[in-house]
Amino acid sequence: MPKPAEPKSWRERFRFSRATETPARGREAEHPIDAFARHVDVTALTRDQFVQLLETLHMLGRTGAGIELSSLSTEVLVDIVRSASKEQIKAISEHDELRHVFIDEIFRRMSDHFVPERARNIDVVVSWRFTPGDGADGFDRFQTVIEDGICVSGEDLDRAPDTTITLSVEDFIRMATGSVAVAAMFVTGKVKVKGEYAPAVRFSSYFDLPQP
Repeated sequence: MPKPAEPKSWRERFRFSRATETPARGREAEHPIDAFARHVDVTALTRDQFVQLLETLHMLGRTGAGIELSSLSTEVLVDIVRSASKEQIKAISEHDELRHVFIDEIFRRMSDHFVPERARNIDVVVSWRFTPGDGADGFDRFQTVIEDGICVSGEDLDRAPDTTITLSVEDFIRMATGSVAVAAMFVTGKVKVKGEYAPAVRFSSYFDLPQP
């Protein structure tokens, strides 16, 4: 009789970034959705118009039209978030579908922008708790593992955390895109840490984000 399949390890179950990551600028033509997004003045949109734009892009992606939020380069996605108002970002966090789209996109891209040289000899498991969430305890939960020069993220990696970070979805989106000073978020209490404090403070330094 065939042997039962062995359970997958946390490495095999994490969210891999797509192989079609946007190539370096200049090597290939800009993706149409990047070209489109660069011509959108986010500051001229109301909160509702901003949400409608993102909803439309997400809907087109689900229909296989080739125009989808996941095709945005990280540079353009970061520019959109940095240009958006606090109310516009809050609208994303309160949207039942877009909040998950943005959280998933950020975690999907983490391994692409992880810089192993900045995390030499670092082995850390970070658990994330986002408010408000859909979980039984009122949180959306994710984990990020940095180990052996690799960064992986997923909803359930079955790892004991070294540190647990609790914050709102809107603050996470702004922090992950470099739209707000990380230190200020800790000082003002918008980010709460349980466990080791140092990994939480240093976490963003392990990644290479587009600069404004």
